[in-house]
Amino acid sequence: MYTIHKEGYSTLIIGFIVLAGINTLTAYFHIFPSWLTIVLRLLSVGVFLLLLNFFRNPPRHTPVSENSIIAPADGKVVVIEEVYEPEYFKEKRLQVSVFMSPLNVHVNRYPVSGRIKYYRYHPGKYLVAWHPKSSVLNERTSVVVEKQNGFSVLVRQIAGVLARRIVCYAKEQADARQGEELGFIKFGSRVDLFLPLGTKIKVRVNDQVTGGETVLAEIAD
Repeated sequence: MYTIHKEGYSTLIIGFIVLAGINTLTAYFHIFPSWLTIVLRLLSVGVFLLLLNFFRNPPRHTPVSENSIIAPADGKVVVIEEVYEPEYFKEKRLQVSVFMSPLNVHVNRYPVSGRIKYYRYHPGKYLVAWHPKSSVLNERTSVVVEKQNGFSVLVRQIAGVLARRIVCYAKEQADARQGEELGFIKFGSRVDLFLPLGTKIKVRVNDQVTGGETVLAEIAD
């Protein structure tokens, strides 16, 4: 059964009040012809249903595993490549990026269990989320989770053109549990993972993945 994510409560309440107010005023003062008033009501219902859909929080059943890296978000895999990660690791890493459209679930989840070793919020631009430079120029948060065996993953939430608010629940030195909520990005964006070289990637570019369920990669033996 779907629930509404807590990050959507205020938006939904404000949206309902605004839409209801517009429809009440147009009907009371007969601003538009009757047919246009009906169209406006239907559009208002459609907009509110889209908001409900955006803030949905369906249950997820994470295949918890010490060797698996789980998708941190719903969406499409848009990048799989070897890059230099300059913020924390300062070395080459495998980058796997998942782009979330406005129709995807926007809850972000921890890809592995471990200790949160690093958290930073970076203000920035709002380039389209699939732009190659969005990972280092856009508003973003960076979270590093380290497993007991020393395997570390950097998770980066990135704002896009529409996404103007990133919510991150991570706190340094707290425990992260695979599949549990890391945060939420409002109105479409992207999540990057930076994995050690040699990690076995289990997906391909353009694959659709499910946050908290799809196995993106596995730790090399």
